Amino acid sequence: MKLVLFRSEDAEVSPGLITDRGVVDISPAVQPGCTPEQTMEVIINDFDALLPKLELLAAEGKATPLGKARLLPPLPRPGKILACIANYWEHAQREPRQLNMFLKSPDAVVGPGDTIKLPNFTEPWEFMHEAELAVVIKGPAKMVKREDWRSAVFGYTCLIDVSAREQGRRTWKAGSWLGKSFDTFAPIGPCITTADEIPEPNDLIVRFWDDGQLRHNYSTDDMEHRVPELVEFASKAITLNSGDLISCGTNHEGLGALQNEEKVEIEIEKIGRMSLRVEDPLKRKWERGVYMGADSTNPEAVKRNRPNTG
Repeated sequence: MKLVLFRSEDAEVSPGLITDRGVVDISPAVQPGCTPEQTMEVIINDFDALLPKLELLAAEGKATPLGKARLLPPLPRPGKILACIANYWEHAQREPRQLNMFLKSPDAVVGPGDTIKLPNFTEPWEFMHEAELAVVIKGPAKMVKREDWRSAVFGYTCLIDVSAREQGRRTWKAGSWLGKSFDTFAPIGPCITTADEIPEPNDLIVRFWDDGQLRHNYSTDDMEHRVPELVEFASKAITLNSGDLISCGTNHEGLGALQNEEKVEIEIEKIGRMSLRVEDPLKRKWERGVYMGADSTNPEAVKRNRPNTG
C-alpha cells in the first residue's frame, strides 16, 4: 500500500491511500491522533489490525483524482531522522568506509509541491541535493539484529537531503551538521510504501532531476552498508520509534547545486515521484551541472559500482 497525508477540499488533513482510482480517504478506519504525524504513527502501530478495513476502502472508498489531491509530507515531523554519511560505492573506491550517521532536524521536513528555501545569508556556501531512500521505522526497536531487520521496518519513502557545503564536500562550518538542518532541507514523500511491496530495498533505482537535467541515477544495490546493517547499527545506539526515519545516504556522483526558481524532482522505483520548487532570496548563481564533473546520468551508473568481491 501507498500511504499519504493529504488536504481535502474542506482544508482538513486526512490520511489516505494512493490507488489506481486516485487518493482514497481512510480516516473512517483510523482513530485520529492529535496531529497528522500522530495519526500516521497510529496507522503504523495498528496496521495489521487495520488492514482489512483499509483494503475495503481501497476498493470501494471515495477517491479523489491524484492530480486534485494536495499531498503533504507523509510524516510531517518524524521523531528522529538518522541520515547516513555517504554509504555508496563511488568512482574508483575499493574499500568500504566506516558506517556512521548524523541527526537531521525533523523541523526541516516539507513535502510534495512545497518549496526548498535557501537561507538568507551571505556566507560563501553552496546548497546541494542528495536524493536518498529513507526507511520508515515501526517501533519501539532496540538492539535489533540484522537478521531480524524486517521486524523494525514499516515501509519506505523518498528523501532529499539538502546540504549546505563549503568548497569540496565538507558540510557547513567544516563538519557541523547544522548545514543539513535548515528549514525545508528535508523534503520527504510522496508516500510511504509499505514493506510488503518492497521485499528487497537494496534493489531500487533512485533518480533526481534539476530543471529536467538528470543528476542522480543510481541503484540502492550499491550501498556500502545495506538496510539490515543500518537498522542494526542505529538501534544499538538509539531506541527507534514508529515514524522515525533512517535515510540511507546517496551516490555523490550526481551531486549538484540548487538555485533560485528551479524545479526539482525525485523518483524511487516502487515508491513514486514528487517535485518541489527552489527559492533563493539572494538569487545566487553557481555553475550549472553536476558537482566536480562527476556524472551519474550515463547508463553505467544504474549498474553496480560495487567491487566484485563476492
